[in-house]
Amino acid sequence: MTVDCFSTHSASPDEAETRPRHSAPSAGVAWEDGGAQRFDHDLMDAEPAAHRTSSTAPAEPGRAGYVLLAGLPNAGKSTLLNALVGEHLSIVTPRAQTTWQRVAGIRTEAGAQMVFLDTPGIVTNPRLFHRSMLAEAEGARGEADAAVGVVDGTSPGSPEQRQMLLDFLGRCRCPAALAVNKADHRRFDPGPGGELARTLGVPAFGISARKASGLGPLLAFLRSNLPEGPFLYPEDDIATASTRYFVRELVRETVFENFRQEIPYSVAVRVEEFREGEDPVYIAVSLYVERKSQKGMLIGKGGAGIRAVGARARPKIEHLLGRRVYLDLWVKVWQGWTRSKEGLSAFGYRVPDDIA
Repeated sequence: MTVDCFSTHSASPDEAETRPRHSAPSAGVAWEDGGAQRFDHDLMDAEPAAHRTSSTAPAEPGRAGYVLLAGLPNAGKSTLLNALVGEHLSIVTPRAQTTWQRVAGIRTEAGAQMVFLDTPGIVTNPRLFHRSMLAEAEGARGEADAAVGVVDGTSPGSPEQRQMLLDFLGRCRCPAALAVNKADHRRFDPGPGGELARTLGVPAFGISARKASGLGPLLAFLRSNLPEGPFLYPEDDIATASTRYFVRELVRETVFENFRQEIPYSVAVRVEEFREGEDPVYIAVSLYVERKSQKGMLIGKGGAGIRAVGARARPKIEHLLGRRVYLDLWVKVWQGWTRSKEGLSAFGYRVPDDIA
């Protein structure tokens, strides 16, 4: 393993190193099950309810559960998660297949708590890393109390891809619906999504995740289909992962924004140090590539490439923490990490059961 180190920092305030917290609004009125598209932006502000152990728990029984978000790559699942929760939790780039693990976002309203599970895009590929991502989506499907299949209303995929999505959603053992996304786009066509919904026997909702519009009917469907029971998380939590996880993902998102071709898909990120007692907060992050040649491309001439990653990622992390950050970036090589179960395990990615 070889190492290069570059660091960046800025002055730009102390949150405990726990899960991010917030409460969020959403919006919507939508097209449903082949009907006409319409939007009246009926904003529904989410009022946080209480955790099951709280003394302020609602007198009437509430509903709570896990909601799967599944679909083909680039359908807008991560954008939809962020819109539903009201915060930037899941990384979003124009590139396909940027979600490599499930990301859980929590929406708490009066009487209902929905834990949305954003999952990797559904693909069939013999490569170990793609199998890892499919196993991640399948694992989330097995935990779901309700499911939303997200379809790109401007590019619903080939017949083979739609059949793959149909097969995946058909194995759900919970109430399901389709969200036909990108209804704000001039090329939006609800037809293929509606046909898929009719084949599955589930309702379809036209939405725009990017504009957070058309979400109301979808949320109403989910609320009515969640099991009755106590809330699963405290009322002000918006995520189940730690702050370190989101720091890692913000750095990885920035690599996707700054680089092209194979580099973003070869970079694993690990937070090595997180000294929140310092001002600015000191965060050391290692970026692992698969080949030495990729290390040179990521660092760039005179360190320009990795400094640009730091300069773009640091403000995002400062916004997340609400504090100044000194971001120390290291570039390392882990030969072929995406092709070995040891590499996947080391970075927290799922190893398919048949080779675990």
